[in-house]
Amino acid sequence: MKAEQLHGRWAAQFTDPPVGLPDRASMVLQRHAEFSDSLAGTVSRDLGPAAGAPAPAGHSARAALAGDLDEGMLLLDESSDNITITGTWNGEMKPGSCGQVYQGRWKDTSGSAAPDAPDIAFTLTRLP
Repeated sequence: MKAEQLHGRWAAQFTDPPVGLPDRASMVLQRHAEFSDSLAGTVSRDLGPAAGAPAPAGHSARAALAGDLDEGMLLLDESSDNITITGTWNGEMKPGSCGQVYQGRWKDTSGSAAPDAPDIAFTLTRLP
């Protein structure tokens, strides 16, 4: 697959997200403005009362994404302030999904994350 084949809207589902972050998010991926073979975009989360607790410091309802599709691995950095990396996404296409589903691990790298913060399983599913 090529990065351009990932352009579009995606739904993210997390397994056991950190307290204050919801188990669902939406993502938009597009061509990176400076690096045509790379990805850019946004991830949006509902950080309201439905999340069950205040959002952890360092996370916002909408964060920027930038990264690559490298030898089948989806590698994205997330930034809630457009300066520091507050999360990382590392995933692979689910076999047999024809590029419609990616699974992997999300890591909280914000200033509020514990040094031993666990990786969180995620599934990305392409939206129509």
